[in-house]
Amino acid sequence: MRLFVAAELSADVRAAAAAFGTQLRRRLERARAADGIRWIAPANMHLTVWFLGEVSEPRAAAVLEALSPPLPMPAFDVRVAGFGAFPPTGAPRVIWMGLTHGRAELARAHDLVGERLVPWGFAPDVRAYSAHLTIAGIKDPRGLGRKAGRDAVAH
Repeated sequence: MRLFVAAELSADVRAAAAAFGTQLRRRLERARAADGIRWIAPANMHLTVWFLGEVSEPRAAAVLEALSPPLPMPAFDVRVAGFGAFPPTGAPRVIWMGLTHGRAELARAHDLVGERLVPWGFAPDVRAYSAHLTIAGIKDPRGLGRKAGRDAVAH
């Protein structure tokens, strides 16, 4: 099974992200770059703290055990703004929103989760943590891969 550790979003953040996503969807439709995009339902929006990938069922139980105690962190505010696409060049596969508040706290959560996972055989993350909110997956990147589609996401 594919597993990841995520931070839950408040209803207000989800609503704001959905509203911004609707504005972006309209821009992409005007640019004729909206085909092949699968938008994430607001109820399924989350902030990925750590992506584990494919994990067997027995190993998943160990992961849950390692992560069961809450992280020693207080709740914090998150605010979303701006859009981007991964990868930044070539055929995009994901549309995301950036964060204006909460990045440092999410990076700390990422580090704490990593400390708990490494003893269970998960490799330390060598890339810098990039806090973002995925709002869409791209099944067919041809429309968004065009300049007009990239420009619609960037503005």
